[in-house]
Amino acid sequence: MANKSEDFRAKSDDQLSADLGNLKREAFNLRFQAATNQLERPARIKEVRRDIARIKTLQGERARAAK
Repeated sequence: MANKSEDFRAKSDDQLSADLGNLKREAFNLRFQAATNQLERPARIKEVRRDIARIKTLQGERARAAK
């Protein structure tokens, strides 16, 4: 898990925002697949939600540090 956090920390703010948008889109698609019983990997929903949380946490830390 630490590897993902480290990967996100190495990225710029713009890259994090782009990743966040992609993950939110993926989360939407996964929810849609789950609702229609077409989900191949149910655990992926949890992974995506946690990645979104990691990015938002990092963005908050950076915003507080910038003040």
